[in-house]
Amino acid sequence: MDLGLAGKVFVVTGASRGLGFAASTVLAAEGAQLVLAARDDAAVSAAATGLGAVGVAADLADAGTADRLVAAALEAYGRLDGALVSVGGPPAGPALGLTDEQWRGAFNSVFLGAVRMCRAVVDALPPEGGSIALVLSTSVKAPIAGLAASNGLRPGLGMLAKTMADELGPRAIRVNALLPGRVDTDRVRDLDGPDPEVRRSVEQTIPLRRYGTPEEFGRVAAFVLSPAAAYLTGAMIPVDGGITRAL
Repeated sequence: MDLGLAGKVFVVTGASRGLGFAASTVLAAEGAQLVLAARDDAAVSAAATGLGAVGVAADLADAGTADRLVAAALEAYGRLDGALVSVGGPPAGPALGLTDEQWRGAFNSVFLGAVRMCRAVVDALPPEGGSIALVLSTSVKAPIAGLAASNGLRPGLGMLAKTMADELGPRAIRVNALLPGRVDTDRVRDLDGPDPEVRRSVEQTIPLRRYGTPEEFGRVAAFVLSPAAAYLTGAMIPVDGGITRAL
């Protein structure tokens, strides 16, 4: 299938590794032009060089980041067609065990950073519209033990995506959210810890009996962003091997 991505321009945040990099790899292979953003300068530069993209060292927690990334896309390519907004996971911990500082930091980067990014991208999209996808988590639909900050913030972003889909649909701007489950990334390995029994135990709760690969997630993300998914908006799309039991 031709996804219709050739010549399309996207900003991808959290793009130096993991899910963001996997999605960027597929987008680039399909002919999209990219601005990649991540906090680590060396890592994002290496990722951008490998994919023939523009790399920008940036942190979504900084108020000026969204405008910088959009400006970089317009300067490099003269247009912008959408964004994949992926942010790092907030700190692990129980609901009442996180400090005010941790909650504020998580809100600023995970929630407000995503809002700023969407606002800046929407303002720069062409009259024919565009596509935005938020990388969230299965915690949008069901809580994950030990990840209270994610459980608190991600569902709000999911509802925000639905709201933006309503508000922006008349302008042909699609907004969706991707809900990765147990995908084999550095973040998930850190959460699992060093004991291999943890992973084996979790795998038994997944209908497909295995963790997903970043590449599998990347292919779904590229499709959702692409013109091939032109009638898809306001959707919460699990990429989780069936682990989410909620509808």
